[in-house]
Amino acid sequence: MNRDVILRSILDIGVVPVVRTSSAESAILAIEAVYRGGIRAAEITMTVPGAIKALEKLADAFGDKLVLGAGTVLDPETARICMLAGAQFFVTPALNLKTIEMAKRYSKVIMPGALTPTEVVTAWEAGADFVKVFPCGALGGAKYIKALKAPLPHIEMVPTGGVSLETTADFLRAGAAAVAVGAELIDAKTISEGRYEVFEERARKFLAEVAKARGN
Repeated sequence: MNRDVILRSILDIGVVPVVRTSSAESAILAIEAVYRGGIRAAEITMTVPGAIKALEKLADAFGDKLVLGAGTVLDPETARICMLAGAQFFVTPALNLKTIEMAKRYSKVIMPGALTPTEVVTAWEAGADFVKVFPCGALGGAKYIKALKAPLPHIEMVPTGGVSLETTADFLRAGAAAVAVGAELIDAKTISEGRYEVFEERARKFLAEVAKARGN
């Protein structure tokens, strides 16, 4: 999958599930569920035990049908390992310029974490495809995105933290390119109960909020 297709897919879908589970198996099952619900993208964080194996299995199973990402990527070495495992995009919690450089070298999509206006601009100038604004909820959520977008309308921002079914449309209307959502979509309690069909239903609801915000 080439870089332009990955970029367009993330923009079109509008929701990136952040999968942070206690096992590789539960991560895979959760992603399969949101896929059935219509979300064709997902990010597995490197905090998941066996995350690399999970990336490999999903890449083999879905191929180009799923835009697969690696999250909580702290350094370029980890980015490269994830790339070889099949990850198409990379998300970092903080700004690491060498990780951006690694992604650009291999024409992969990179979404570095930033919070302040200076960090957001630095990430964009270094070649970020999207800037993950994290933790966005702590600074006012959609209002903070709107404030950032006023002087920086050209920067594609993806808020993380504070994103829920109730706030998704607000974030998109404030100018977010997409939203990244964690436990509000995939939570530990539902996994422990084995009720993966809940994630399928939630995925549909999140997509409906995206469509509503965009007037589709």
